[in-house]
Amino acid sequence: MNNMISLPARRIILLIPIILLCMSLSAQEKSDYAKAKADIVQTFGLFPSMFEAFPQHALSGAWENFKQLHSPDNKIPPKYRELIQLAVASQVPCEYCIYFHAASARMFGASEDEIKEAVAQGATSRHWSIVLKGNQVDFEEFKKEFHAMMDYMAKNQSE
Repeated sequence: MNNMISLPARRIILLIPIILLCMSLSAQEKSDYAKAKADIVQTFGLFPSMFEAFPQHALSGAWENFKQLHSPDNKIPPKYRELIQLAVASQVPCEYCIYFHAASARMFGASEDEIKEAVAQGATSRHWSIVLKGNQVDFEEFKKEFHAMMDYMAKNQSE
C-alpha cells in the first residue's frame, strides 16, 4: 500500500501534523504573550518599551523571571537589590540600567551616599579584576592567599 502513495504525497502527509503542531504552539505563544502583556500593563500602568523590545514568543518567561526576581519574598531587600544592580549596571556600563536602578534604589530608601558607595564598590571590583586578569595572577595561588588572609584576620579579630 505504501507503494501506491507517491513520495511527494507521503511527504505532504507527514508535514500536515507538523504544521498543525506549529500552529497550535504559535497560538499558545500568542496567548501567553497577551497574558504577560496584560499583567505588565496592570503592574506598571503601561507596556514599557523594554518589554516591547523583547521577542514575543519569549516574553511570558522573561516576565515571570522579572516578577520572581522582584518579589517581596526575596531574601535580599529591595533597596540592597537595587544597589547591587546599580553597581553592576555601572560597570557594564548601561545608561538605561543605571537610570532604572538608581531611581529604584532611591524609591526604596537608598540615600545619595549609599548610591555613591554602591557605584564605588562596583568600580573597586572592576579595578581589581583588571589588575588580576591583566597581570595573569595565578587563580589557585590567589585562592590560597585569600584563605590565609581570612584565617589571619579571623584569628586576630577574636583576640
